[in-house]
Amino acid sequence: MPELDRWDGGPRSAIVIGAGVVGLSTAWFLQERGVRVTVVDRAGIAAGASWGNAGWLSPGLAIPLNEPGVLRYGLRTVFDRQAPLHVPATPDPRLWAFLARFAAHCTGRSWTRAVEANLPLNEECLEAFDVLAANGVDAPTVEAPITAVFETAGHAAGLLAELRRLREAGQEVDATGLTATELVARLPQVSARIGAGVRLEGQRYVDPGRFAESLARSVVSRGGTIRSRFAVTSVRPHPHAVAVQSAAGQTLSANAVVLATGAWLGELGRRFGVTVGVRAGRGYSFTVPTDHPVPEPVYLPDIRVACTPYRGGLRVAGTMEFRKPDAPLDDARVEAIIASARPFLTGIRWEERTDVWVGSRPVTPDGRPVIGAAGAPGVFVAGGHGMWGLTHGPITGRLLAEHITTGKQPEALRPFDPLR
Repeated sequence: MPELDRWDGGPRSAIVIGAGVVGLSTAWFLQERGVRVTVVDRAGIAAGASWGNAGWLSPGLAIPLNEPGVLRYGLRTVFDRQAPLHVPATPDPRLWAFLARFAAHCTGRSWTRAVEANLPLNEECLEAFDVLAANGVDAPTVEAPITAVFETAGHAAGLLAELRRLREAGQEVDATGLTATELVARLPQVSARIGAGVRLEGQRYVDPGRFAESLARSVVSRGGTIRSRFAVTSVRPHPHAVAVQSAAGQTLSANAVVLATGAWLGELGRRFGVTVGVRAGRGYSFTVPTDHPVPEPVYLPDIRVACTPYRGGLRVAGTMEFRKPDAPLDDARVEAIIASARPFLTGIRWEERTDVWVGSRPVTPDGRPVIGAAGAPGVFVAGGHGMWGLTHGPITGRLLAEHITTGKQPEALRPFDPLR
């Protein structure tokens, strides 16, 4: 068993289950507060959604998924294999129960509540990255605007209206409309079909795989341990400690345990009263070479595709597919992304794509993550960020580390109570 609690009442040791950005950030900030950490993962570092995402650090676009328009859009496209949102025909009752709850939260009131809950995370998320960068995490963030492009000014007006609603809720957003001429001058990759755009200032991007790997190295260099291929089968609280057992029969124990298992969070979380519900919203990405360098991230909102400068080429990411997180990659989804994006971008060598990837983003029905204490002593939860796990990962880790070590729930975490 681990050592008893510190004299100040905080834990001396913690096990973090999940080596994605959220879990590794929690481990790092726990170390800042003097906690000895062990990180375990069923596969390895950044094996879930943390490696292949678009890499955007974009508080200005951290828009909750339960926007009312998503419900109208989803009902038209839900069974269309070519559509950005896809739900395969399946008899899974838990999936349909989740989708029903998600639909019930696609209201203006619920969406605004999620926006307001996210405000503290958005305000501090970039500063949390700066703290990591200043203390040994060698994966620089790049400051750059994100430019959303549309076929018509009417379509662009829809995003501008949504951003206006974010401002009204208190979110700082610096957005400017662009004409087709202004777009071509900035982005030579846009095709003649693009007629308008919206430029968001104050955003950043990062190589997400490099960031996660550097964060993991920093955790280890500061005395932490990371154990891959440690598939957790049980978490058992005891007085002063929590025991974690793997499928291979290995047992670890610590004063506190953090469940940061991403799209797999629902399975473990239900054992400790986390009934909010977390499902896998799978996203796809790949890398393509370009004839000319892409100067900044490009967003195609109408087809839900994000493009990011990446290692001399372009990372293209998109789709939201509600399937089990371990389901195999579906080549048809990749082809659907290419078919939808090709008419809008030029100088992209689609046939030479590499790094084809699928990863599972953890989605909640009410648009708010689950961060905080679970229904058992010493057990905590961090996940359910949807598409914004990278943007909000480090600030989540910092706030949760404060909660774990002080026993006091930060005000910013109240809307994300896992037992709500």
